[in-house]
Amino acid sequence: MALYDDLLKSDTGRGLAIGIGAAIVVPIVISVLGGVARPLARAGIKTGIIAYEKGREAFAEIGEVVEDLVAEARAEIEQSQLARAVATATPAAATVSMAEEAAQPAEPSADAGAERA
Repeated sequence: MALYDDLLKSDTGRGLAIGIGAAIVVPIVISVLGGVARPLARAGIKTGIIAYEKGREAFAEIGEVVEDLVAEARAEIEQSQLARAVATATPAAATVSMAEEAAQPAEPSADAGAERA
């Protein structure tokens, strides 16, 4: 008996008793927690999948909105460039056509020839 008393009072004895107790208790605790932890883990995974899908849908919608905005901005840029090109081309075209008319000799019109006859 003195041997057991001395063994339990020493640090080695305490460590041995804790180790044996843990070896007996840990499998029981794991099996109990495993029964509870599995449904919790499954619920967490399901929540994560749902959140991922919702996030993917939200980002797809955001992407569509951004694409629409970019298309509208490009259309506005093209429209303003076209308007600017028309505005700058119109006076130049009018000037060129007036210069061409001035450079050509005046041809007698068909009406003028009919009057002479």
